[in-house]
Amino acid sequence: MEYFAGLRGAGRNYTTTGINGEFDSLTNFVSLLFQTNGGNSYVHVWPEMEFGWRIVLGSLIGFFGAAFGSVGGVGGGGIYVPMLTLIIGFDAKSSTAISKCMIMGAAASTVYYNLKLRHPTLDMPIIDYDLALLIQPMLMLGISLGVIFNVIFPDWLVTVLLIVLFIGTSTKAFLKGIETWKKETIILQEAASKKNKGNDAEYRVLPSGPSDDASNNSKELMDPEVSIIENVYWKEFGLLMFVWLAFLVLQVTKNYYTSTCSTWYWVLNFLQIPVSLGVSGYEAVSLYQGRRTISSKGSDGTNLKVHQLVTYCSLGVVAGIVGGLLGLGGGFIMGPLFLELGIPPQVSSATATFAMTFSSSMSVVEYYLLKRFPVPYALYFIAVATIAAWIGQHVVRKLIHYLGRASLIIFILAFTIFVSAISLGGVGISNMIAKFHNHEYMGFDDICKYDA
Repeated sequence: MEYFAGLRGAGRNYTTTGINGEFDSLTNFVSLLFQTNGGNSYVHVWPEMEFGWRIVLGSLIGFFGAAFGSVGGVGGGGIYVPMLTLIIGFDAKSSTAISKCMIMGAAASTVYYNLKLRHPTLDMPIIDYDLALLIQPMLMLGISLGVIFNVIFPDWLVTVLLIVLFIGTSTKAFLKGIETWKKETIILQEAASKKNKGNDAEYRVLPSGPSDDASNNSKELMDPEVSIIENVYWKEFGLLMFVWLAFLVLQVTKNYYTSTCSTWYWVLNFLQIPVSLGVSGYEAVSLYQGRRTISSKGSDGTNLKVHQLVTYCSLGVVAGIVGGLLGLGGGFIMGPLFLELGIPPQVSSATATFAMTFSSSMSVVEYYLLKRFPVPYALYFIAVATIAAWIGQHVVRKLIHYLGRASLIIFILAFTIFVSAISLGGVGISNMIAKFHNHEYMGFDDICKYDA
């Protein structure tokens, strides 16, 4: 009996020890994730710039990422970051910064290409300046928040947010692409029917979107080109430049003339809020009162409700935070959002890219002030992205013109977001597992202890 009692006692001790061991492991895991180390754990890794297979392969991946990303209006950062991390050899946060440089180059090239194009069905530029004026200031505010979060947030949290967000947006965009494809198929069938009936009038398939005149169906309105001077709305462009310059002055002053977390540091950060709300609020009130319209939506772009305007501005902030945090273009949010608003795919892509030019260039300035990337590498990949974006725009526009299917842009958008989710998510999970096994610090960093 004593023998069996001893066994039962041993069993109780073993079970208790096992439970305590598991509890301790869970406690250690949570501690690794959420503790703050009183400083900053970031140490950058910048490989030497030398010609070899890494540069060649990275350039090819960056080229196709920029080509597809610029067409979809998403920038391509979800492809750049894994390439820069896994192939070139940068650390994750430096990859994020260089990714923003590439997005800026691709966006600038795409905007230059689009500045000569017109809306596919309406008499207006392909860039919707009123929509950009509503979203861009909030996007800039989000970018500043995202850059701060990039310093603070641990990689595991960024990975979780990225996977959830990208899977959702890519699915939504893909379903929108299928819907648009079906509408285009009906138009193609109607065109074939007219041709079979011997109708001699020219019939050209138009991409989905609003039309202000039924007679447009007999005209060729597929991206006619005009001069850049004629295609720019200078008042709206001037307001967008004002926001950009205001943010630039605030960022330079904050980083060069204040110490981190000082009173003036936070004052300058908070001054970005009235700048953003002032310009976006002016546009929102004008849209609500009917003095301005989101022209690319046709008659649907008038008399917007308060909750709609608040939602659009809020999503602009979210898009900026995602862009600054992950080193991606805000187009991953704006592209699907604009499509849901009923904006034609060409206009959605062009307007999202136009807004990203301002936000991405501001991110580059902020990351440069934080000394987050080596300039020679950044200049090289900017050149690669710039050339690739122009070629991608030219080839896809020709395909759309030939096939009569603007839904190609939506499918490219969905594909780019999905590939980004797989690549960035995979890299993030792999790094998280490696850090956990090596008992590395996985908690939040202290912005006030950041030392570039």
